[in-house]
Amino acid sequence: MISDYIIRPVNKNDLDSLLILMQEHADYEQAAFNPANKKEKLETALFGQPVKLNCWVVEQGENLNGFVSFTFDFSTWDAADFMYMDCLYLRPNARGHGIGTTIIEKLHKIAKEKNCINIQWQTPDFNESAIRFYHKNNAVSKNKMRFALKVDQV
Repeated sequence: MISDYIIRPVNKNDLDSLLILMQEHADYEQAAFNPANKKEKLETALFGQPVKLNCWVVEQGENLNGFVSFTFDFSTWDAADFMYMDCLYLRPNARGHGIGTTIIEKLHKIAKEKNCINIQWQTPDFNESAIRFYHKNNAVSKNKMRFALKVDQV
């Protein structure tokens, strides 16, 4: 087990490193990622008022080796608040040491404090190691297809 890490809220000085982690995450999930203008948009979402996005980073020594981002939303079917974990990414050297489980436990605690009915997220169906990890942490999968409809930006 790795014990020399901390999970802490992201700060403005972390944004360049966070963008690199986001690119690595997108590459891992075989998704497109364009970092253009993302730093400024993330800064507004993370540190503006109201806060739109929550993010913690995994710090090991001088390096950031992972992150989790999440929001709070409302479920129509449940008529209750829920936490949405948008991204959870750990670099390969940080995997398998209990860090991901610690992150899930911390998210669970925050969701409970906020009276959320559950935590929701998604992962590509080819990401078998993540699926095993989530099942190991008592998550139940739901088969659905995700769609995206582009909206032209002015």
